[in-house]
Amino acid sequence: MALFGFFKKARKRVTGVVKQAIIQRHKNSGTVLFSDTTLRDGEQMPGATLDPEDKLRIALALEEAGVHSIDAGFPASSEADVEAIRRMIGVVKKPVLTALCRTVRGDVDAADAALDGNPPHKRGVSLFCGTSPLHRQHKLQKSQAEILELIRSSVGYASEKFEIVAFSPEDASRTEIDYLCQCYREAIDVGATTIGFPDTVGILTPEKARDFIRTIQDNVPNLSKALLAVHFHNDLGLAVANTLACVAEGANVVQCTINGIGERAGNASLEEVAIALALHPEQYGVDFKLDLTKLHGLCQLVAELTGLCLAKNKPVGGENIFATEAGIHQDGLLKNPDTYLPYRPERVGASGLTLVIGRHSGRRAVAHRLQELGHELTEDQLNAVMQTIKQAPKSQRITNELLKQFVRQATKAT
Repeated sequence: MALFGFFKKARKRVTGVVKQAIIQRHKNSGTVLFSDTTLRDGEQMPGATLDPEDKLRIALALEEAGVHSIDAGFPASSEADVEAIRRMIGVVKKPVLTALCRTVRGDVDAADAALDGNPPHKRGVSLFCGTSPLHRQHKLQKSQAEILELIRSSVGYASEKFEIVAFSPEDASRTEIDYLCQCYREAIDVGATTIGFPDTVGILTPEKARDFIRTIQDNVPNLSKALLAVHFHNDLGLAVANTLACVAEGANVVQCTINGIGERAGNASLEEVAIALALHPEQYGVDFKLDLTKLHGLCQLVAELTGLCLAKNKPVGGENIFATEAGIHQDGLLKNPDTYLPYRPERVGASGLTLVIGRHSGRRAVAHRLQELGHELTEDQLNAVMQTIKQAPKSQRITNELLKQFVRQATKAT
């Protein structure tokens, strides 16, 4: 027994050294890791419930896109979440699969059972506990000291079962900053390999988010032993901006959802954060491993499976992102697509430009569409078609068939 205990301690020390080496490599690499929580936080959005098979499809698509980790569910809360996670074991192989837990040992045990069979370096838990005065007093009825003991006990217990352990103080953005940093220090001391900064009710601005990150970095001396993750909600429409501000300050992990779905106004949108980082490498100075050409398809898949339709003007995935009806824009796009686009459709895997024919369309776009349909019109005939388009009811969609009808009318008249 003594020999067994010796080897167990030795193995734990070696594992600890390896973990620290991996954490330091990530910190020094200048790479931001994308952690997707569509299947957990995103699914909490009313009306977005996903079946286990739906979750597996999305997880495989996230894997193909290159996300580093997937927040796969909350095993202690739902048998459906357990089933979904079990379906991913041995199938979704590249990302780390994590499970959400309260600071309760039973939750950690449930996560351990759900993730059983996944390699140790591809399974993890993410523990959360309310730390703000509101949560301490009204939800948990616990003192600061009691919360700290919960953190030490549960995170320490989780670190015995998992190599990857994240801890996030729920409602961190409304927690006293000195106490917040104390929570982080305690969690890292007992084994947390990632600490999260969640803006649970989405109240921060980019400037305040930046200040939080700076203060955490200055007041958590053992932060060198853990990755720093950020998690923003979109109640002020600033989740993406806040995430980017924290990346600029050195956040190692960004937690996002596809299409920004989630509680209330949703979460930071993964595809929006990714394209912003890709378009401004000189500003953020970080690398990331996502395949941007998979983003548009991911947006469509999540919209389809959740039944949450995308707004037409939704960045990256929306119907209108690569479409225009305005004549000046259409003319410019026909001459060079970059005149009115921040990036080409193919960069995010979209099919191409759409020149919508309608009241605002110009002559060049209408003539271009007619040429595609095999019609070469005289100046007078084109004028007649343009006039008919502009007189069409505002609710009428100008389809190719309707355009052909307008051509027949114009050619008869002339």
